Parts: sequence; C-alpha cells; structure tokens
Amino acid sequence: MNILLVGIMLVFIGVMPSWAQGDPAAVPWNQLSPGEQQLLQRFSDSWDQLPPRKQQRLRKGAQQWGTMTPEERQEAKQRFKQWRALPPEQQQQMRERFQQFRQLPLEQRESVRNARRWFRSLPPEQRKELREKFQTMSPEERRAYRRELRRQYGGNGGNQAPEGTSSR
Repeated sequence: MNILLVGIMLVFIGVMPSWAQGDPAAVPWNQLSPGEQQLLQRFSDSWDQLPPRKQQRLRKGAQQWGTMTPEERQEAKQRFKQWRALPPEQQQQMRERFQQFRQLPLEQRESVRNARRWFRSLPPEQRKELREKFQTMSPEERRAYRRELRRQYGGNGGNQAPEGTSSR
C-alpha cells in the first residue's frame, strides 16, 4: 500500500508543475481550422513537436491575422520586415522593453498605447521633427515637453500625447 501511495505522489508531483504554470494543452495539427492550417503551413511537419505554449501563440497570431484588413496586414508585413533588418542586440533590447511594458499597470499601458496612437496619427514629417527634437533634449526637457503636450492635447483624452512619445 505504501508503494501505491508513493507512486500516486510521484505522478501528482510530476504533473503539478504544469498545473501550476497553467500550461495549455497541445493541439494536434488535424484539429486546427483549415484557415489556421493554411497560415501555419510552414510548421505542419514539426507542429506536434512544438511546445503547447508556442502552438497557442502561433494559433493566436493566425487568428489575429485572419481578422486584419488588407491594410493592417500590409503594415504588419512591413513591421516584420523592419524587425528582421534590426541587429540582434536591438531586437533583444526591444524584447526587453516589451517585457517591461507588459509588467506595467493597466492604466500605464493604456497611456503608452494612447501616446503611440497619437504619435502615429501625426503626419510623417511632424513625427520626424518630434523624433529629432527629442533626441537633442535632456531627460528633464523631455519630461517638461511631454507635460506640455498632455496639457495642450487634453490630458487623459484618446488623442493625448502621453509618456510614450519619447521612446522614438
């Protein structure tokens, strides 16, 4: 009876880390929708060997791609092309910044998103001017300038110029 109890405990201990991490279950290739299979075709031979978390990330990306407009898809392709052209060090730096962003409180993440929306709504020449201006400013001047932009564009409104404008 003790051997059975030890065996059950070992099985439980072996399974417990995956429960604690909330690992998603692997999804067999044949259970993907035809659209997912088409978008993820390059992974078809190795799909079953991929970790479940990677499968889920790929599926989520395929689902997002399916909901994009042609313009959004073109923009995403362009961003990916720019990403691949970056040196590995800069890619790593961007990954780290993204991790920092994901750890921000929801309110701050939304503020950064609003800043990005506002910045991207500007004409290209104005964005270029702002980037050049920020590059020549000290951190204190940047903070003061961001405060002025927030005051000028309405504080917490959707078109505000929040903190994130200095990262470019």
